[in-house]
Amino acid sequence: MSELAAHAKALRDRHQRGNPLVLPNVWDAATAGLVEEAGFPVVATSSSAVANSLGFPDGEKAPADEIFAAVRRIATAVDLPITADVEAGYGLPADELVAAVLGAGAVGINLEDSDHTAGGLRSTEWQVERVGRIRKAADAAGVPLVINARVDVFLGSGDPGQHGEVLADGVERAKRYRDAGADCIYPIMLADPGLIAEFVRQVDFPVNVMFTPRTPAISELGALGVARISLATGVWRASLQAVRDVLAGLR
Repeated sequence: MSELAAHAKALRDRHQRGNPLVLPNVWDAATAGLVEEAGFPVVATSSSAVANSLGFPDGEKAPADEIFAAVRRIATAVDLPITADVEAGYGLPADELVAAVLGAGAVGINLEDSDHTAGGLRSTEWQVERVGRIRKAADAAGVPLVINARVDVFLGSGDPGQHGEVLADGVERAKRYRDAGADCIYPIMLADPGLIAEFVRQVDFPVNVMFTPRTPAISELGALGVARISLATGVWRASLQAVRDVLAGLR
């Protein structure tokens, strides 16, 4: 546990507002090795890419044991802190989820507030309790697990032009998750620079932004006070396109 605790602290310390941690999310040992080789200080997984590589769609359709086995292979392949996208936790109680994450060699998680069983979002109160229980379980295990609490209100609002209408809800959820024990807040799909800046200002805490063609450049996101930038499925999709190009050339 001492090595995991050290990795967790190193991961947490990388969350610096204005100097964002950039995470090109991976899905297997080979891509994790490439991230390490390129000089990135942390390896992050993409739940969608991991599930797809195992033959399952995203959305907690892959068996949890297969997901954690994949994370374990990634953690074994590199000597870097690992943060794993565990979706909403696969229905596991907090203590079992933390045990599975640490057992796989990861020291951080992405945790969604989407409800993959009933659809829609979990209530804020339900998710606050979930974050708090995970924090308590991690503390009991002696590892300061880095919880990146995802706020999915912007994902559910569809048109980015409507994101301003749900900003207050997103900020409220973020503050509650922050106070419950999260280490970073992830308003996935929030892309407008003005709204990102306002979200960062109001939450006053490390914020993770998903990097897409709609978001500002990485340097600009840093200037907006962002502390963490995820590529999500970006590298996965680029790799698939590269294979398509090779196959098209062969044909």
